[in-house]
Amino acid sequence: MPTQPLCATTPDRHPALPFLGGLRMARARVHEVCGPARRTLALMVAQETGGQTGGPVIWIQAGWLPERLFPDGISPFIAPARLIFITARRAEDLLWSMEEALRPGAVALVVADLPVPPGLVAVRRLHLAAQTGAAEGRVAPLGLILTPGEGGAPGVESRWHLAPRHGPGQDRWRLERLRARADPPKVWQVDMSATGALGLGQMRRPPPAMATEPRPDSFSAGARDMGDDRPI
Repeated sequence: MPTQPLCATTPDRHPALPFLGGLRMARARVHEVCGPARRTLALMVAQETGGQTGGPVIWIQAGWLPERLFPDGISPFIAPARLIFITARRAEDLLWSMEEALRPGAVALVVADLPVPPGLVAVRRLHLAAQTGAAEGRVAPLGLILTPGEGGAPGVESRWHLAPRHGPGQDRWRLERLRARADPPKVWQVDMSATGALGLGQMRRPPPAMATEPRPDSFSAGARDMGDDRPI
């Protein structure tokens, strides 16, 4: 009698999610996004899970923190109606909610906006929940944990950092892949055109006269970025 493997579905069997034209994130796994514009990068990834009008995205946030997403800041990337918000009252409910959202495999993307990076045991539980969703659910879900500063959650599939580099009349960010299981660290420049299209290019070092600290994001509540971690 032929034997069957103990786990018939593995993360590698699911095609990676492409984003920003040439980058990838493995499905059925959990990735970390950090930096001052981490929420903007999460919206860029959400755009790839179904465009402006695709399926729902679950966004988990801490109820005791003031940061919130505003529709005018969401709309350049996805339709605000795609977001389903879960507001946790306690710190332990943030990761529990993410596990429960990943496990059914009902949505393509689950985002948890965390005040601190989770520990290794918590990350492993999230990976297992995402793998269960891929094996038993409708889609292979991808999990994003958003962490402040440089991040540092152990055991994540990959870690990405996004920071604003806006100029006069130009929406621009610096994207860095800090770590990944299958890819080396690398830096890119992300530009948004006047029509809202996102483009990816190699990061160019500014001339000495311009090598200053990036300006804080000065957009209003209807802006395209949260470069200084203010709600959009």
